[in-house]
Amino acid sequence: MKLILASGSPRRREILTNLGIPFEVLTSDADENCALTDPAALVRELAARKGTAVRDRLLAEGADLRDTLILAADTVVAKGSTILGKPADRADAVRMLTDLSGCDHAVYSGIALLCGDKIATASERTAVHVAPLSAEEIARYVATGEPDDKAGGYAMQGLFAPYIRGIEGCYFNVVGLPVHAMFRLAKEAFDLDLYDLRSGA
Repeated sequence: MKLILASGSPRRREILTNLGIPFEVLTSDADENCALTDPAALVRELAARKGTAVRDRLLAEGADLRDTLILAADTVVAKGSTILGKPADRADAVRMLTDLSGCDHAVYSGIALLCGDKIATASERTAVHVAPLSAEEIARYVATGEPDDKAGGYAMQGLFAPYIRGIEGCYFNVVGLPVHAMFRLAKEAFDLDLYDLRSGA
């Protein structure tokens, strides 16, 4: 069984690499415009779109996908009823982080696994508690460029780590790939232990 990661995220690549699971990367060109307002439903839908786009492209190229598992994911930050994706620019990142300063919010990641003509999705939620931030701290962090491609405008595992007071739930979910949920979904939907994909397993 071969694993294809339908994502260009370096954080997701790092997680899979640390698990010892070999994979190939094929980024998706799926349409991410979506009217869904429930964050859990939104990330499941977008993950499914990404995975389906990669599967359809491979099939159009004549690929044999009988022994292929495609993994796609999507992550958003939600504060109350407001969903925060990646900032449009650095001014938008400042706005997001000002809004999150001193507050609790939730991070949702959706995953989709596709094998053959079957697709299975799941989502995970983690509560994140952010310390109060001064305008100077926000400006200094945004100037590093780290928030540019991060949902909610921050990377918990990066330079923003000192401002995280704590979390409730899966750490890897905040990084962008909920490992436990991914393994559970593979087992429940496909009777597959992802560790069986490791080299020499």
